Order: sequence, then C-alpha cells, then structure tokens
Amino acid sequence: GITEPYRMFTSRAEFRLSLRADNADRRLTETGIELGLVDAERRRIFAAKRAEIERCETALRDRVVSPTEAAKLGLAINRDGRRRNGFEILAHPEVSFATLAEVWPELRDFSDSVAEQVEIDAKYAVYLDRQIEDMERLRREEAAVLPTHLDYGGMAGLSNEIRQKLASARPTTLGQAARLDGMTPAALALISAHVRKARSAATAT
Repeated sequence: GITEPYRMFTSRAEFRLSLRADNADRRLTETGIELGLVDAERRRIFAAKRAEIERCETALRDRVVSPTEAAKLGLAINRDGRRRNGFEILAHPEVSFATLAEVWPELRDFSDSVAEQVEIDAKYAVYLDRQIEDMERLRREEAAVLPTHLDYGGMAGLSNEIRQKLASARPTTLGQAARLDGMTPAALALISAHVRKARSAATAT
C-alpha cells in the first residue's frame, strides 16, 4: 500500500510527460463535460481550439520534403535521404513554428495560441513515443524474474529511497517491483535494463 498518500508527484506517474500544464485543458475538459461541470460556452471554445489544433497538425503533416528540398528552403535537417513532414521538422530544437511559417506562409492563418501548442506537441512527440515504448516493454516483462542477489545499492541511476525499498522488499519479479510504494517508470526501466544486460553477459560466458 501507499505509506505517504500526500506525496503526489508527477514523477511517480506512468506517463508523466503527458501531464503538462500546457495540455491540461485537452486532458481534463472532456472529463469535466462528462461530469456536467463545463458550460456550453466553454465547451464551444474547447471544441473550436481542439479542431484548430488538429487542422494545424494536419497542415504540417501534409507538407513533406526531402533533406535536399529542406535545405533549399533554409531548413537544416539530417541529410539521410529520409523525407520528413512539417510536424517532424518542427520537433527539431532549432526549428520554431515561426520558422516554418516563413517557409509555408499559409501556416500564419493559425492563431498564436494554437501555433504554440502544436510546437510544444511536436517537441515532446519523440520523447512521448519513447516513453510509450518503454512502458509497453515493461508491461511485457512484468513476469521477468529478478535475481535474489541483485545489488540495488550498486545500480547507478536509482534514488537512495528506491534502493532502500528494493533492498528491503526484495521483489522476485519486475511486476512486484512495479507495485512498490514510490516506484517510478524510470527506475523500472533501469532495473529491467540491468537484468537484461546481466542475463546477456551470463549467456555469452
């Protein structure tokens, strides 16, 4: 069980990269509508903004260029031969929505608030995809056995708090470790990677 229920940290959330202030309205307004807490005017504003965000993202994804074409447009992307759409290009740290609006002037039709939201979404997209992949892998590995002699104290990247709880509880599977109070997705990924590495090393010898 939870020994400290008042400690509600987003770092303990499974998909914490999704729990951002900038997307709170998109995450929570639907629930508010279902509970009858959102009036008609707020629903209208929410629906209009969501639709404009979707149109903006679609407009970016519809614009696809090769590295050579991007270079001619003044966009510096990897010259790996792979064609990328505007949303993918916007994910690059050095590219802003304003930069793309210079290349494709029709993007200026979108409001500043929508442009800002879509840019944030693009910057986070790659990391969110990786996070989802990590969590799906962890779910598949829930039954993975953890060696009883596993040295959590020497495992780099784990907080002292989590090391102590693992050493005390001595979970026998990754699934049991996941249910420990205070366990984080990042810590589970570290433990899983450590066990896989040790298993591979043992197989190779």
